[in-house]
Order: sequence, then structure tokens, then C-alpha cells
Amino acid sequence: MSEIREAAVLDRILTLEIVRVVERAAVSAARLRGMGNEKDADQAAVDAMRRELNQLPIQGTVVIGEGERDEAPMLYIGEEVGNKNGPKVDIALDPLEGTTLCAKNQPNSLAVISIADEGSLLNAPDVYMDKIAIGPGYPEGLVDLDRTAIENLTALAKAKGVPINEINVCILDRPRHANLIEEVRTTGAAIRLIGDGDVQGVIHTTDPDETGIDIYMGIGGAPEGVLAASALRCIGGQMQGRLVINNEEQRERAIRMGVTDPGKKFEMIEMAGGDVTFAATGVTDGNMLSGVKFGRGVIKTETVVMRSTTGTVRWVKTEHREFEKFHLD
Repeated sequence: MSEIREAAVLDRILTLEIVRVVERAAVSAARLRGMGNEKDADQAAVDAMRRELNQLPIQGTVVIGEGERDEAPMLYIGEEVGNKNGPKVDIALDPLEGTTLCAKNQPNSLAVISIADEGSLLNAPDVYMDKIAIGPGYPEGLVDLDRTAIENLTALAKAKGVPINEINVCILDRPRHANLIEEVRTTGAAIRLIGDGDVQGVIHTTDPDETGIDIYMGIGGAPEGVLAASALRCIGGQMQGRLVINNEEQRERAIRMGVTDPGKKFEMIEMAGGDVTFAATGVTDGNMLSGVKFGRGVIKTETVVMRSTTGTVRWVKTEHREFEKFHLD
């Protein structure tokens, strides 16, 4: 009976209560939009998210956070959160995904969190990860990190039933992707370069008719890879990731965090397994979510919350009229 009660509590946490966590972080960060101070905006989001997490009836462990314990004062990897009166869960979070976007008041900054059964989320070090992702409706294994961009795009175009020049690829706009971009362009496929926010870039592959994105490719942060995999587990799609280890220190850090083979190609289920819930609130306006709106006597937020076991996706538009809840103690 206790296990049934814990499951019921978890169900409740993973709906409205997880929404409140990302709402509070987003509002706190949004107060500093356009101020040009990434550090302060990120810290405001961290403080708000941590306070809300510690009110939840969970025994949570942060497996993807704001760095390791010696590097981050709050929400570090390994930190325990919650009031300890509930189920044990893994937590991956980015209180402010797109800190630069928020500081410049540019589109697509988010507050993001994923909660899953204990031991279900990849404890990835804060290094780069090579990623590839597509949306649902395709044969399993259609794309693969071990194939060339040309091979993957050819297979995707064939499966979609369109010429390759109708495929749209999302890639982070970074110098490290110069060769990838050149290879993609030789196929005739179109590229959408994004400055930041590769969690959203991956999620956009799930609805190409709306977003214009068929596939995500390239190297971004490993923590963002776990968060993106969490979202795809809920709404469908395929994703692979492989850590990019550039030196012995990074290799040792990965091993210390439980990654026995730093060169391993991780499937989506290995990055985010079990019963996963993902939630994100817009900080700035974006393709997926509207940003926080400050009005006279009201604050408006928009959040998406998804769950893997039920396949539900809820869009929550909230009007907040009691502002005291957004003030830190």
C-alpha cells in the first residue's frame, strides 16, 4: 500500500506542482530580461527553483544541475532536494536555459526541469555531447551518430517521402560546426542556425509542420542532452548522444560520475528512462512558449508539462495575482 501511495504522490507532483517550480524560476529570471547580466539572471532562477523544489514531498537528487558541488553554491550535481517525505527521484534541471538569450531579451529562453524515477536519468558531466534527434513516426534506428550527415539526411528524406531539399536541419551556430554545415549544404537540405537553446531545438523536431525542423544535429551541452531526451521520451521521437571528451580531466570526471565508457553512444532510453515528467516555462517569447508577461496586477506565464507513461502534453497558461509567492525569503 505504501508503494501505491508514493506513486499517487508522484503523479500529483508531476503535474501542477512541477509547473509551479518552473513558473517561479521563469518569473524570477524574467525580471532581469534585457539587463545584460547573465550571472544575476541565472542566480535568480536558481534561487527560486531551489526554494520550490524543497517544498515538494520528494527525496530528490539533482543529477543534472548547475555544475558540481565545488563549482555551484546551489542546485549542484548531487544536491538533495525536497522535504524528504516522498518517493526517491532523479532531477535534471536548467533554471535558465539560454542565459545569454535572457540577458539580451532574445527569443527562446526557458526554465526547464525533468523528474524521473531514481536511477533513471543519465548522470552526465558538464561537457559537450554530440547529438542527433528526429521526431516520432519513423522506423527505429533511422538515423545514427555513426553515420555521416549525408547518410542520415538521405535516409530521413526517403522515410518522409520528400526530396532531400525539403528537409530542414537545426544546428547550433558555432565555429565547431563548420564542417557539419558544409556537409549538410552539399545535400541541398536547408539549415536553421540557432544561437542558443538546443533543448528547444531537439523538441522542435517533434512537430516539423509547425516548427519547420525535421532533424537536430551537432554538438551541444551534455546536460541539455539529458533534458532534451526527457522531453522526447514524453512526446515521441528518436535521439542519440555521445559525450565529447577532450582531455583526461574530462574523462576522469565522466568516470567519477558513473559513465564507465566515456565514448559510449547513448540511446534516448539510456539518457532518460523510467517514468519521466518534463516541464518548461517560457522566460522570453519563443517558438514553443510565450515569455513571462508583467501586467498591472497580474503576471502571465505559459508552461508545457509532459509525462512519458501517459503520453500527455499539457499547455498551462496561468495568471498570477498574488505576487508574494515570487518573493524569496
